[in-house]
Amino acid sequence: MRIAPGIVWVAALLAAMLSLERLFRDDFQDGALEQLMLMPIPLPLVVISKVIAHWLLTGLPLILISPLLAILLSLNFDTWLAVVVTLLLGTPTLSFLGAIGVALTVGLQKGGVLLSLLILPLYIPVLIFATSAIDAASLGVNYNGQIAILAAMLVGSLTLTPFATSSALRVSVN
Repeated sequence: MRIAPGIVWVAALLAAMLSLERLFRDDFQDGALEQLMLMPIPLPLVVISKVIAHWLLTGLPLILISPLLAILLSLNFDTWLAVVVTLLLGTPTLSFLGAIGVALTVGLQKGGVLLSLLILPLYIPVLIFATSAIDAASLGVNYNGQIAILAAMLVGSLTLTPFATSSALRVSVN
């Protein structure tokens, strides 16, 4: 029961990290990224749409299979609810934070290791607060503080990372 938060969040971390490298790479290699930059649509909106698509393919399936995970890990309802809430708040944050690292390494041939080194320190606070909330829920303790911090991280990453990612993409393309 004590390892359940770790299992769930290692799965979320691996799902996000293993697919992040291809977020902008194909568009960069075939020139579509340059064409997206020339369009009248602001680049941060393009970044938001690509990150949301990434989350729909990596984070949402994990949330959808969380009832099965709760049964397999023998979690009670309150703990499962904490798992769902932390995944809803944490996995989009992982996708948005990872987009910055992808934008910085998109022009490199083998930037996978560098990408991991860049974004793993950004992921650690999300993992700490999410696993802490799940652990608190399993102990029957109030976990509103951890949820509030995860929500603040999501709002911060949603508002700031599209601009940082856009700037990094402009630098990588030029």
